Amino acid sequence: MPTPQDIQKVFSPFYNAETNIWERFSEKIKVREFQKNEVIKDYQSVEKYLNIVASGSVGLFVWNGKKDICINLLYENSFMSDYFSFLKQKPSGIKTQALEDCILWSISYPDLNELYSRNETGLRIGKAIPEILFLRKQQDQINLLTLSPEERYLNLISQRPEIFQRTPLKIIASYLGLTAESLSRLRKRVTGK
Repeated sequence: MPTPQDIQKVFSPFYNAETNIWERFSEKIKVREFQKNEVIKDYQSVEKYLNIVASGSVGLFVWNGKKDICINLLYENSFMSDYFSFLKQKPSGIKTQALEDCILWSISYPDLNELYSRNETGLRIGKAIPEILFLRKQQDQINLLTLSPEERYLNLISQRPEIFQRTPLKIIASYLGLTAESLSRLRKRVTGK
């Protein structure tokens, strides 16, 4: 079970609060474990939890009619959710899947809303969560639309080098908007190997 300090560590780059605030938050956490390749939330189902990746990695995917397309890769201390479905409490076209054995710290929609309603700090925490998710996704979208494939690849290496040891290349390629073959050629060109 995560301690209040564990929860505070995840939030602290974005929102500082006293440890006692995180005590109430951590009391609501449910620890869930998933095996590598296990589907956490399937297509056209409702997201019931907002999650923090405690260990392992998770991919978010959409189906383009032929194959899964990776729209996000998340590792330790990241928030993970089909947030659109979570907010609306309606099904969506996003699937979440464990890319490694993983442990999630999960808080349900009703429990999170109860925390929001308790006091002003709960509301501020509620405001911080979508801001964290938005900032990361906004930067991903900007990079996809404005950077070349090589620049996106180099960014990924510099910002998250562990990704290449922990994630299959076909998923990384999908996340970068490339085919596996294009990524392989790009890696050879950049590394000379």
